[in-house]
Amino acid sequence: MLNVDINQAKESLPELIEKTISDGEVIITKSGKPIAKLISILETKKQRRFGTAKGLIEFSHDFDQPIDDFREYT
Repeated sequence: MLNVDINQAKESLPELIEKTISDGEVIITKSGKPIAKLISILETKKQRRFGTAKGLIEFSHDFDQPIDDFREYT
């Protein structure tokens, strides 16, 4: 994490944006106190892995049978 004074940030914004892409975030300060955080919104999506929920979900044997309460509607 890099701390940068607001006056320096005004002069080097493009470089700071590039820095957020590689390092994650830049804190902008004023008089030594943090006032803003510059972060990258580029996100890497996690690849889905098939089979990770295997065995966690079970269906009853009569799952696809009509429900008694709704027989009159069918």
